[in-house]
Amino acid sequence: MHFAQFNYIPIMDLSSNFLEGSIPQSVFNAQWFDLSSNMFSGSIYLSCGISDQSSLSLSHLDLSSNRLSGELPQCWKRWKDLIILNLANNYFSGKIKNSIGLLYKMQTLHLRNNSLNEALPSSLKNCRDLHLVDLGKNKLSGRIPEWIGGSLSNLVVLNLRSNEFNGNIPLNLCRLRKIQMLDLSSNNISGMIPKCLKNLMAMARKGSSIITYDEIVYNSSIRLSYVDNTLVQWKGKEFEYKNTLWLIKSIDISSNKLVGEIPVEVTDLLELVSLNLSRNNLIGPIPTSIGQLKLLDFLDLSQNRLQGGIPDSLSQIARLSVLDLSNNTLSSKIPSSTQLQSFSASTYEGNPGLCGPPLLKRCPEDKDESGEVTFTGLNGKKDGI
Repeated sequence: MHFAQFNYIPIMDLSSNFLEGSIPQSVFNAQWFDLSSNMFSGSIYLSCGISDQSSLSLSHLDLSSNRLSGELPQCWKRWKDLIILNLANNYFSGKIKNSIGLLYKMQTLHLRNNSLNEALPSSLKNCRDLHLVDLGKNKLSGRIPEWIGGSLSNLVVLNLRSNEFNGNIPLNLCRLRKIQMLDLSSNNISGMIPKCLKNLMAMARKGSSIITYDEIVYNSSIRLSYVDNTLVQWKGKEFEYKNTLWLIKSIDISSNKLVGEIPVEVTDLLELVSLNLSRNNLIGPIPTSIGQLKLLDFLDLSQNRLQGGIPDSLSQIARLSVLDLSNNTLSSKIPSSTQLQSFSASTYEGNPGLCGPPLLKRCPEDKDESGEVTFTGLNGKKDGI
């Protein structure tokens, strides 16, 4: 196919083919432009040479899942109407240029799984309509900017996982009252978990957002509809959520260097479905009010230094299908309930002070008057040893 023959086409969707080679600058003269999931290679820097003013109407640009490389272009001002920008799953490198802040209308930014580095440009705070930002799996560094919480208050999804961010979790993130998915995992973030996370109101109240928008093709009656998607780390694997994205309300700050106790205020986020605080240096007890999180399906607190007993209230979370409390310093008897005993022993292993089923280690209090250690099964009957 010779792309050079096209002057202006409102909709160009050639996604999920086996097209290869470089992308000529002439094909950017479209309103809806999707070349995702092909084998295009090379740089897109040539796109800065476009002189045709029709390029200004470009609102949807998806070049994800190709083999594109080099630095991101500087000339974003040529696409001031851009709403969706998806360059994920390529080989782009270098820093994100300040000129990206000229995309004032942008609602979705996917730059996931590239090799982008250095700090986030402060100009990004000009993109106040952003609903989704996915910058996961890059080499971005520096502190997570305070301005994200103040300037990008419409965010529903913020994914910064698997980068090299450091410093504390900025308190201003607590101003993201619409956020439903917050993923800061696998970075070098230190300090304590902010108590103000209780202000993430979308995770505390019923109701969810679907990230979508409708658009009329220029000079026609054709209506285009777009529903956004993101990859969610769910039960140890990555899954793409699109139409069902609204079902997920999650916080993942695992695999960092966080210290201190789990703030009890986290248990005020009553609509949370997934909470992952594993692989940090957290101490102290599991909040006794953890049972308030009735909608939790996934809870991972493993590989910390948590102390004390397992709260009885944890057995009240009927929907919990994945639980991992392993490799802490928890102690005492695992509360007796059908729910907590239904998990495998691996859920609790690595806590020398824990005892009782499903662990084989018996508790001192499980002795009858004859001095025998007894095991209380799920049927309520005691068997002597």
